[in-house]
Amino acid sequence: MRHINGVPELKALVGQRLGESRWLTIDQKLIDSFADDTCDHNWIHVDPDKAGRTPFGGTIAHGFHSMALIGGLIQEIFFIDHIRMGLNYGVNKARFPQAVTVDSQVRLSVDLNDVVVAADDSADAHYHCVIEIADQTKPACVADIVFRYYPEASPQ
Repeated sequence: MRHINGVPELKALVGQRLGESRWLTIDQKLIDSFADDTCDHNWIHVDPDKAGRTPFGGTIAHGFHSMALIGGLIQEIFFIDHIRMGLNYGVNKARFPQAVTVDSQVRLSVDLNDVVVAADDSADAHYHCVIEIADQTKPACVADIVFRYYPEASPQ
């Protein structure tokens, strides 16, 4: 894991690849758990028999499942020191070019597009995130996301 020494060092990394996460297997248990958490039990995700008769040959993960992995997998890639708090602030654009079939492996790659510091010293980091699928040419998810970071409190 890469340690970044606060927002000034993060800002110096604009335009660079920050790294890749480990490969994660998306098995049926994970797909079912996401379906339960989001109340989305569409058969293409949770019915292996019916989904097995589709061109996918089995169930597929929800598109939003792929995007939801970003928040956790990004923590495997880097950590920003000297901030009080970081929050997922939003998504500027997201696409799901390729379905993730059950038992596929995925990983996250992250590029830093921009860092914008506000008057209150909070900073919005704009990341280009790609959820890759092992042995596939198209990714599962491509998303431009924004995290907001708040600096540590200044000593009195």
